[in-house]
Amino acid sequence: MLAPVPPPSQSFASWRQARERLAAASTDLRQAEANVARAAALARQALAALLPDARLTIGAAYDLDNPESPPGAPASVDGRRVTTPVATASLSVSQRVVDLAAHRGRAAARSAARASGWSLLEQRRRLQQGLARTLVAVVAAERIAELVRVGLRQALERAALSQRTFELGRATELDVLRARQDVALARSAVIAGDEQLRVARESLGLAVGVEEQVGVTPELRLDELLVELQAQCRPLAPGERRADAEAAAAAVDAARQRTAQARASKLPTLFASSSLFALTTDPGAARVASWSIGAVLSVPLWEGGLRAAQVREREALERDAEAVAEELRRATGVEVARARRAQVVAESLVTVATEALELATRLDAMTRRSFEIGRATSLELVQSAVALRQAELTLALRQFEWTQARLDAHLTAARCDP
Repeated sequence: MLAPVPPPSQSFASWRQARERLAAASTDLRQAEANVARAAALARQALAALLPDARLTIGAAYDLDNPESPPGAPASVDGRRVTTPVATASLSVSQRVVDLAAHRGRAAARSAARASGWSLLEQRRRLQQGLARTLVAVVAAERIAELVRVGLRQALERAALSQRTFELGRATELDVLRARQDVALARSAVIAGDEQLRVARESLGLAVGVEEQVGVTPELRLDELLVELQAQCRPLAPGERRADAEAAAAAVDAARQRTAQARASKLPTLFASSSLFALTTDPGAARVASWSIGAVLSVPLWEGGLRAAQVREREALERDAEAVAEELRRATGVEVARARRAQVVAESLVTVATEALELATRLDAMTRRSFEIGRATSLELVQSAVALRQAELTLALRQFEWTQARLDAHLTAARCDP
């Protein structure tokens, strides 16, 4: 059990390598990018409703019963005979002149597109934070697995010392049993540490889209990881909102515009249109048979209460979006304050754990010397050994928690650019 856990088939040597793998494999990121593309397409559809609509229709016809007569067309145009078969072309152009509802719909679509863009930035930040946490967890599990093996080796050395002392007649069988019990506890810690390492590697594999364990190499250092993250994700400027807060604000604006769109559907709309009709003649290639322009005023009168119901629905959605934005604002403030406080607390815990390890190391050394000369009991020897192993594990955990706290304090109030 002193042999380390075999390394996985895949390992990351740098933060850039892990981030690139995450960007290529993350389904959450692909969904966010698809939402951005969809919102942009919907915004273009809303704009298309306000632009001119032009259609060209070309056809040909031949009357089998009356081959000499052009079907569906006059016999002549401007003194020119219409050909048989006859080819026709129709060009129509229409334009919304006054349509406030369509303008509101376009504004709502543009706000929704902005919200999806901010959501994509927020998704990138959360993915970066999750990946950093997973990497730190793997490094921490690697270190703990190493420490528990060191503890097992020391427990075996103490067991050998107890056995030798017993053989020399300066210890009892009880001392040997206590030392062996300490070895059993150390072995259980190794088993638990190995499983924790495997789980951490599997979590890293799932984070980057791999259905197997993924580890890290010794070249990946957490201090360098923190520096690279700080360079990639800039801290928010004073008064600047996080990407999810911007997305929530844009969603509220989109909901308000949709409510205004529903209200504006009660107003009249004005359309302008023009159509041109041409057909083939003999002699000459073709002649314009008609060209017209017109205007249509559409006044909604009664639709069974549909528009009023739509207004009430959109108002409810607007209130819901406002509530979501307010809840997010409160949660974000608490999250940022808690992350900054956690960094200070974690640093203080590292200081205390360092002092505790120094004391445990000195106590264990003194207890071993006392046991060798017969002034300390086996119980004291085992207790000092357990205290030393626990102090080493506690310090390692506190150091990794401090690293994680620094990452969270930075990424909680940051914006990660692509």
